[in-house]
Parts: sequence; C-alpha cells; structure tokens
Amino acid sequence: MYQFVLILHLLGAAVWTGGHLVLVVTILPRALRAKDPQVLVEFESAYEPLGLAALATQVITGLWLAYYYLPDPAQWFALDSTVSIYLSIKFVLLALTLGLALDARLRLVPRLDATNLWAFAYHIIGVAITAVLFIVAGVGLGTGGFF
Repeated sequence: MYQFVLILHLLGAAVWTGGHLVLVVTILPRALRAKDPQVLVEFESAYEPLGLAALATQVITGLWLAYYYLPDPAQWFALDSTVSIYLSIKFVLLALTLGLALDARLRLVPRLDATNLWAFAYHIIGVAITAVLFIVAGVGLGTGGFF
C-alpha cells in the first residue's frame, strides 16, 4: 500500500509542480510581454481542473504518508526529529500555497487586467517556488534529511 500511495503522491507532485513551472517559464513571460492577462486565464482554465486534482491528491496522500512516517499526529510539529521537521516544513508550504491561491482567486482573478498583472505574476511565481520546495522537502523526508 505504501508504494501505491507514494506513487500517487509523486504523480500529483509532478503535475502540480510541472504545471506551475511551465506556467512560470513559458506562459507568464508571454502574458507579461503582451500585458495580456487573457493568456494566463486561458492556461489556468485548461490547467486548473487537473492542477487542483493533483493538489488534492497530494494533500490526501501526504496526510496518509505523514501518518505512515509518524503515526502520532501530535508529533508532526514537535520539531524533535528529522521526520517532524520535514513534515512541519511541508505543512507550512501547504499553508503558503493555499494562502497564495485563495488570495489570487478571491482578490486578483475577479478583476484581473493589465494593471494588476504583476501582482498575479508574483502569486504564480510564489506558488511555483513553494511547489519546488515541496519536492525538496519530500526528498529530505524520504532520504533522511539534508541536515
């Protein structure tokens, strides 16, 4: 069961992180050069269902894996072991991701135009960075840590 859950978790990470890296590296520069938020809206509308499914998969499998690695949820934030440190990092990254996404969805996207395109771009870049840091933390957790 562990391997199956881990595979789902990694597939979700590939879709989530890969999608945001494609967005940052190819779509976002085009939108900023053209000062055209529609480029982002089109990408987001196509990617969002898959991206959100990937994120949901990561959250569900991530909680399962956290319980697998450290069966006492009270210890997840204890910061007294390598596992609890990396789990805490991943939970903080999740909170940052959700905060950025909610702020963008509720505040920026409803009135997205050329004047607030850069604010939306910073959110996109922030989510992409947290996605990469999720992977770094996951590797640290799975391999015994970097420190």
